[in-house]
Amino acid sequence: MSIPDRVSPFLDLVSAPFTLPGSRLLVFRDAALPDSLTIRLAEYERDLDDCVLVRTLRVLDGEGHVAPVSTVHPDRIAFSGTDVTVTFDGPAALSVGGGGTWSVEVGLPSDGAPTLYSSADGAVWISADGVSRVPAEAHETALAATTAVWDEWFARTPAVRDDLADMTAFCWWVLGANIVSLPGRGARAVVPSKIGYVGLWQWDAYFIASGLRHGDPELAREQLELAFAYPSADGQLPDVVHDEGVLASSDDLPPGDRENLRRAGSAIADPSAPIPLTKPPLAAWALRRLEGFVDDPAFFDRAWEVVARSQEWWFTHSDLDGDGMPEYGHPYSSGLDDSPVFDAELPVASPDLAAYLILQDDLLAARARSVGDAAGAARYAARASRTLGLLEGMWDDASGYFRSSGAGTPIAAETAVSLLPLITGRLPGRYVTGIVAALSDPDRFATTWSVPTVARRDAHYSDERMWRGPVWVNVNALLAEGLAVSGHASRARELIEETLRLVIHGGGPHEYFNPTTGERARTATTAFGWSAALFVDLSVAVSPAAPI
Repeated sequence: MSIPDRVSPFLDLVSAPFTLPGSRLLVFRDAALPDSLTIRLAEYERDLDDCVLVRTLRVLDGEGHVAPVSTVHPDRIAFSGTDVTVTFDGPAALSVGGGGTWSVEVGLPSDGAPTLYSSADGAVWISADGVSRVPAEAHETALAATTAVWDEWFARTPAVRDDLADMTAFCWWVLGANIVSLPGRGARAVVPSKIGYVGLWQWDAYFIASGLRHGDPELAREQLELAFAYPSADGQLPDVVHDEGVLASSDDLPPGDRENLRRAGSAIADPSAPIPLTKPPLAAWALRRLEGFVDDPAFFDRAWEVVARSQEWWFTHSDLDGDGMPEYGHPYSSGLDDSPVFDAELPVASPDLAAYLILQDDLLAARARSVGDAAGAARYAARASRTLGLLEGMWDDASGYFRSSGAGTPIAAETAVSLLPLITGRLPGRYVTGIVAALSDPDRFATTWSVPTVARRDAHYSDERMWRGPVWVNVNALLAEGLAVSGHASRARELIEETLRLVIHGGGPHEYFNPTTGERARTATTAFGWSAALFVDLSVAVSPAAPI
């Protein structure tokens, strides 16, 4: 079966819109009129309902009857009983045309009654500038060009096990579909989702690059280059790179959000001062994963320097109580915005942050050794060991897990952040045993579909609420890696296989999943970038042609 044929059943025009790599145009089914389409633009921090380009689009057959959508392929939408298709004419326009007699009814947001366009006048061309007519043969040219774009993309689809091939094809489509051009940035960003997340989020870029490396390592490299391109003078990496600039502090947020997102308990500054916004330090982890895929020593030299400066920022500017252990000064910087650990007073010292910092210092030490910098290697290694000692001090023997603390006070919530220290590969055995026990306990993390982001026994647990229980593919991927490097390779393989089954069972790479049903959580975004990328990454890892 061809890759487009594998992808087609997933393109429902609801959870997966019709789009093109590099385009901001999205075609959906109209929720109120199932036989009608609506066209929206994907823009940073703008709701899709505020970006409607075409309110309704209906195809009518030669007798004037509405022709419902029959099939959706990556390059075209087809309609029953007609030869009409909708395709792209480059990234900024859509073309509607085909043989025979037909008409197209187009309703614009500013219009009253829709306008009817007849096949006698050629194809219908739709862009942000309006609707116009083009020669009929222009539609066939546009369709051929769109097919070529997708064929080139699908030619890069990584080879995986047969039982994973359909979902891998769809996930590879998601990564292509989520490519946008950021004006003035000179790079392609694979955004988390054109349905609501149109920009390059630092953390997302790391996970997305991990999947892209298997089929398009140069595009993977572009994601890291863009994430690393705008550090502050003191080394902080921004949370988001978007069309109009970067999001690196609360002052970069839309005005209406600023007061809501400045927590009174923050020790960074008083509530009227800006709060730095970044993402957890997985930059070295992501960069290491491109080694062997990208052959460009100068790129790695530049990138490792950015990573090193960003690591210094955490210890110099985000150790908010001066105890040697950096903290999260804002929930956004954790990536786990809604986690119950942030119900406490800020700043929050969290075991996941400690683990990321240990891993990053270990990787920086390895890099320093590889380039002959013995002094640098010793410095990074010593700091990693100091941080490991502080992390061990966060273990609560009575509860059996690593506790976060808010403004110096231990936090009772038991969440996935207590499991993530596994990724260091350096935990003493008793802590590893405790974490594996938690993962195997039905009252904690052994839910029907694992791993929930809050322990089931915890009062904050919810099947549906974002970081308060639902399963996230990135957390599972990190935990699987942590199990593998902590001496539990078979358990790691089990978690990978379970995660792959979850995505298939849930119908696609959603943002997060209900841990009881395995379905998409109600408020989760669909066609989500890092879920798609990590499905690809994990599928390659367990497929026969790849090392396991």
